[in-house]
Amino acid sequence: MKGPLVPPTALLALARAALAEDVGRGDVTSLATVGPGPARGPASSPGSPSSSPASGRPSRSSTRQAGGGPVLGARRGGRPRRGRRGPRGRRGGARQILAAERVALNLVMRLSGVATLTSRYVETVRGTGARITDTRKTTPGLRALEKAAVRAGGGTNHRSGLDDGILIKDNHVALAGGVAEAVRRAREGAPHLLKVEVEVESSEELREALRAGADVILLDNMTPDEVRASVELVRVESPGTVVEVSGGVNLGTVRALAEAGPDLISVGALTHSASSADVSLEVEPC
Repeated sequence: MKGPLVPPTALLALARAALAEDVGRGDVTSLATVGPGPARGPASSPGSPSSSPASGRPSRSSTRQAGGGPVLGARRGGRPRRGRRGPRGRRGGARQILAAERVALNLVMRLSGVATLTSRYVETVRGTGARITDTRKTTPGLRALEKAAVRAGGGTNHRSGLDDGILIKDNHVALAGGVAEAVRRAREGAPHLLKVEVEVESSEELREALRAGADVILLDNMTPDEVRASVELVRVESPGTVVEVSGGVNLGTVRALAEAGPDLISVGALTHSASSADVSLEVEPC
């Protein structure tokens, strides 16, 4: 998996919040029907992708959280493949496993779906030289995990947040008084290590952005022919400038856009439209 793993502290905080939401004052069904003895919970998803950057694992520390539950840990992995078994839970208390079950499965299902959809986009553009990247269109509170799932599916990450890079969009341009003025202000007011990316919608805005010295050009809602012409212009006038494409990207259009020559294609659908994988849990007594 490309990029850094999700910090364990962030995973633990997420697990605690999710378990508190689901378990409340305790799993009354399990407390009433299941003894305190041990069990093992192997998860499986027949015929569905199950490789995920996070898995639910009952642990000693988890039994002290919100009635018992998993500490979610990031792991390395390649693109998801069909027919693989899902994460295998460690041996733990039966009640704790049952209390953690839905939270863990919800996360694994969600993240497996993101990784799977990402892998489809990556396979579709293979051989073109274009990289698939995500956006900030993520589920609130799950951004770090969903971006890890994108990496697990073979994609790359765009900004993690608004503090992670400068991306001048149409509203910034309108309020600043033009592309050149927006770039000038960004250059003057931002730390020197932050790159400046500018969204453009026409050849005129593209030329203005290049003259202003943008590090990255984002071609928004352009056709493959328009992207090709824009890429050719950038390669001639500013060879070191990175070209990204966004807007109107789906599995039916992404190959043609990639063949037009951009460096990156950002796809909001990776995280806002991914279908969850089908993952289930069957608990085995020990």
